[in-house]
Amino acid sequence: MGMILLWVLAAALACFLAVILIRAARFVPEPVPAAAEEPVPVNEEKIIADMQDAIRCRTVSNRDEALVDRKEFARFEALLEERFPLFHQKAVKEKVGKTGLLYFLKGKSSEKPSVCMAHYDVVPVNQEEWSVPAFDAVLKDGCIWGRGTLDTKGTLIPSLEAIEQLLKEGFVPENDLYFSFSGEEEIDGASCSDIVSRLEELHVRPAFVLDEGGAIVSGAFPGMKEDCAAVGIVEKGSVNLDFTIEAPGGHASTPPRKSNLGILAGAITRIEKHPFRGQLTEPVRQMFNQLGRHSSFGMKVIFANLWCFWPLLERICRKSGGDLFALTHTTVAITRAEGSKAYNVMPSKASFGVNLRLLGTDTIESATAALHRIIGDDRIRSSLVDGSNPSGISDISCEEYGKLKSVIEQTWPGTVVAPYQMLACSDSRHYCRITDHVYRFCGQKLSKEERVMIHGVDERIPVETLVKTVVFYIRMIREL
Repeated sequence: MGMILLWVLAAALACFLAVILIRAARFVPEPVPAAAEEPVPVNEEKIIADMQDAIRCRTVSNRDEALVDRKEFARFEALLEERFPLFHQKAVKEKVGKTGLLYFLKGKSSEKPSVCMAHYDVVPVNQEEWSVPAFDAVLKDGCIWGRGTLDTKGTLIPSLEAIEQLLKEGFVPENDLYFSFSGEEEIDGASCSDIVSRLEELHVRPAFVLDEGGAIVSGAFPGMKEDCAAVGIVEKGSVNLDFTIEAPGGHASTPPRKSNLGILAGAITRIEKHPFRGQLTEPVRQMFNQLGRHSSFGMKVIFANLWCFWPLLERICRKSGGDLFALTHTTVAITRAEGSKAYNVMPSKASFGVNLRLLGTDTIESATAALHRIIGDDRIRSSLVDGSNPSGISDISCEEYGKLKSVIEQTWPGTVVAPYQMLACSDSRHYCRITDHVYRFCGQKLSKEERVMIHGVDERIPVETLVKTVVFYIRMIREL
């Protein structure tokens, strides 16, 4: 009897191995249509000059209005009118909210309107860390250096270069076309939300929305040799929470056995030791399904059989940290702490702040409750500063996504296009209120070094990349 059971178990194991290996062997890349890049002539000299002058407008946003130079924002708006005169002649411009600029270009049809969006505000600069003046738009080593070159004047200006050139050629959009620009994206301002509300008033339901987000990257997926165009179809939620404890303070010469800061330190340690549970969301599953087909056979065994190996993959993601962990977990970053203003005074009130990036089914309420369970100390109170839940998921089975995919493949032949879970937040989340066709792709090939420059030091964009972004937008707008 024991021998029979052993043979049954061995047969079951053999069948199991055969299934997973056969599935891995059949887990091959989807056919990519052959695409030869047809040249699109553009005025490189004009593109460079327009971009440089756009960077020289110091459109730095700040939550403290007293620190914002509104003259620079007005200067940027005037620059757009000067450099793109035909577009401003043909399009209807409307100022919306505090900094919103909404342009409407009438198409042959209003059935499937599209939106090209970007933001023109930038984050502050610590000039001492930069090797060149951050707002001089220096042309050096084949790059334009300056704050905003990548985030996101590097997409805003190319989108206008594209439409200006197309209009000069007599182009009329097949469908109504909107350009939506906000000047307070970096501070989670309301301008983009106001623009979406205005479109709701006009009964506009976009068939296609394109914003910043994923890029063409190399070596971003285990075992994959081809370049990948990551198209964001969903955003994680972003939440800022403060945790505070209050107890009698006093002189530092006679400290209590457990100080307020010490109690909070224990809470922080417990939070970092107990990460949120892993989730395999549908967008991430789709990404693994697409890109996993290009990985090594060993990785294909895992990605072709997630029904079996998801616990193993989740453990790998948990241990590796970084992007893989963030793609499969709600993350908690401890970013702020505050206690006494003096070294010899015990604080009567101490606090720390966290930034959560919510994934999948996690919400502001559920994540806050989870953190309180992890901390396990009723003396520590939480307060919500601000936040948003994860965005809606955009459709990748529609004609519009197919057009975007086709334009990417034509502009960067051999690139694998795949849906992507955005880890950061953008203004485009507001558009999820009125459409499920929101796609986050910057139209640029960016190295790991260049991606780090976003919000970082010595931000710059290669001229070659800038020009190709214009080409991408020309092709994309033609398809809309």
